[in-house]
Amino acid sequence: MFIGAYQISPLLVLKCLVNEIIPLSGMTDLPERGIILDIRLPRVLLAGIVGIALSGSGVTLQGVFRNPLVDPFILGLSAGAAFGCAVSIGFFPAVPIQVSAFVFSIASVLLAYNIAKCQGEVSRLPLILSGVIISAFFSALTSIIKFLVDPHKLQNIVFWLMGSFSLADWRTISFTGIGILLALCPVYLMRWRLNVISMGDDEAKLLGVNVRRDRLIFVVASTLAVSLAVSVSGIIGWVGLMVPHLVRMMTGPDHKTLVPLSMAAGATFMIFADTMARSLTTYDIPVGIITALSGAPFFVYLMKKGGRESWGK
Repeated sequence: MFIGAYQISPLLVLKCLVNEIIPLSGMTDLPERGIILDIRLPRVLLAGIVGIALSGSGVTLQGVFRNPLVDPFILGLSAGAAFGCAVSIGFFPAVPIQVSAFVFSIASVLLAYNIAKCQGEVSRLPLILSGVIISAFFSALTSIIKFLVDPHKLQNIVFWLMGSFSLADWRTISFTGIGILLALCPVYLMRWRLNVISMGDDEAKLLGVNVRRDRLIFVVASTLAVSLAVSVSGIIGWVGLMVPHLVRMMTGPDHKTLVPLSMAAGATFMIFADTMARSLTTYDIPVGIITALSGAPFFVYLMKKGGRESWGK
């Protein structure tokens, strides 16, 4: 919180935070207090919350679909949520952005899954290809909306597509934080079942797991978390793919530890990326650009070094 265009010492940051608990003399009228408590602290917290949602959803979807290359961005979920936001902003402002984002997120996941199912059993490569198709489809629909709306609404839509935490405030944090916490709570409590589902449907059924019910719970929970994240930050890709992979390399595939550690690592990575976005230049770089610049080389690395383990060959 002491990194930014306006230089603030770490000691002063600490004093401002302590002052909210134990009032200190001479701290009330400091301009730095408003910068720290009303601008930087909400932004840092929102970045962490969104990182938890994206990374937690990514590791959950990878377990549900038994595919280490699945994430909300590749599966088309983020593109569907962004299209929902664009529809709400452009044509139906009375409809809450979060509701519209959630509906089209669910639609994108169902479409991707059913397209992949056309070849029989849902395998890894068809699922990724169907996700790419759905993502391109919703991106095209979003482009049509951008072409039709007036310039003022177009500016707001472009903001969602680039991804940013610049408009973070305490109201957004309270609403989004509670929603994402409620959405990911069943994922955390049921995370051990991902180990069973990852073994395959037949094995899971033999062990007494209701695969269809549990898969539905995991997908709906992940979709709700991602749609809430997208509705306040826009599209931020690659986090749900990169972070779970890195954590899995260090800790192993056990979801009992992989899920909470991925959420924590996602929050850490997102805060780090947003700090870079607002401190590298005098301009506020959209954080989606930072994550894309990090994620694309990482994806190439997985293709080159992952071999049979990553691709499931």
